[in-house]
Amino acid sequence: MGSLRGLRLAAGNWLRLCERDASSSLRLTRHSDLKKNGFCTKPQESPKAPSHTYTHRVPLHKPTDWERKILVWSGRFKKEDEIPETVSFEMLDAAKNKLRVKISYIMIALTVAGCILMVIEGKKAVKRHESLTSLNLEKKARLREEAALKAKTE
Repeated sequence: MGSLRGLRLAAGNWLRLCERDASSSLRLTRHSDLKKNGFCTKPQESPKAPSHTYTHRVPLHKPTDWERKILVWSGRFKKEDEIPETVSFEMLDAAKNKLRVKISYIMIALTVAGCILMVIEGKKAVKRHESLTSLNLEKKARLREEAALKAKTE
């Protein structure tokens, strides 16, 4: 029981220190409209519109021939002639991601088709009574015969 009480005291002291640090950092802020309890209030005056306007321009990129093909294959544009002189990096990234997804779907379909083909071929081999064990036994028998013939001739 004594250790639990000490733990509570230590936690309480730590919380008081955190509250003190938080309240002192709130006092040091630039805003003068903070209440004593630490919550922000709405400003009394409406903020003035900035005198200058900041326009954010997205950097554009001149696509290479390969990137033009990617834009067409991804379905972003119908023909290479429709692609503008410069495109945004976001548009190019979106086209590349779409093409990656299409390629992964094609790979999944080819994998499933390959698995189905192997199952069909395996069933045909079973009907012909071919198995790895029988092929291996035939190969070993043939090698033994060759070794026996070779030993007779020597």
